[in-house]
Amino acid sequence: MSDPSQYVRSRSQDGRGDVRWPAAPDPLNVPVYDNHAHLEIEDGDEPLSLEEQLERAAAIGVIGVVQAGGDIDSSRWSAWAAASHPRVLAAVAIHPNEAPAYKSAGELDAAIAVIDELAVQPRVRAIGETGLDFFRTEADGIPAQYESFEAHIDLAKKHGISMQIHDRDAHEAVLETLTRVGAPDRTVFHCFSGDEAMARVAADAGYYLSFAGNVTFKNAQNLRDALAVTPRERILVETDAPFLTPTPHRGRPNAPYLIPVTVRFIADELGVDLDGFCAQLAANTLEVYGAFED
Repeated sequence: MSDPSQYVRSRSQDGRGDVRWPAAPDPLNVPVYDNHAHLEIEDGDEPLSLEEQLERAAAIGVIGVVQAGGDIDSSRWSAWAAASHPRVLAAVAIHPNEAPAYKSAGELDAAIAVIDELAVQPRVRAIGETGLDFFRTEADGIPAQYESFEAHIDLAKKHGISMQIHDRDAHEAVLETLTRVGAPDRTVFHCFSGDEAMARVAADAGYYLSFAGNVTFKNAQNLRDALAVTPRERILVETDAPFLTPTPHRGRPNAPYLIPVTVRFIADELGVDLDGFCAQLAANTLEVYGAFED
């Protein structure tokens, strides 16, 4: 792909019901950041450009987004978006579900080399999303996931940047790998999916737990239990847009401008002052990724 700015993916609308964009929530008094989104994926009845996404977000108090890649093309787009927009920082990686395909094609080493090159850019502040996924990948693809994950850990440490982990049905394996290989200084469990016990282990190890809109789902008590025991200085918030739209908009397109729905839910769940909690979230985000404005 010669021009990363032209890259775009479209999320299927088939069988999804209401794909209209939800109304904007009330603005936050204290601004926050969305620390994980996929803004290269078009969604909704009227797809939004990157600029439109950022303007909608800024209007309700979401003043920056960490754009995450999952393959070569989306990682290049993420790096381009960060270099082009002061409200965007980038994470770049080969997603664990993509690693087996690159490996079977004999291209995993070359793909990781591209991530290594992108990680040099000053506004690429994380390696991610990387990790392990035992839900979608068959057993014969697991070795490639481990190989890719460990290589990405090395890249984060080599470049002195953060790491965003994708962990699906692989909690113990991810934690074991981080202990065995040695985690980067700033490690984030993107869209944390564990329980209270795992949250305690992760927080004790110094990892950050990022909560997405699914913390609002009725069947997600495990996430609320994990949230309750996570130190405030280890909590981050994200959309994982366009996925995981929070209640009451579940199933509709997600975007950074909906972060206040999740933030208000979490503040209520924890019984904390909203403005103070927003200030803590912002400070945590900047601690992990550094300043958005150069």
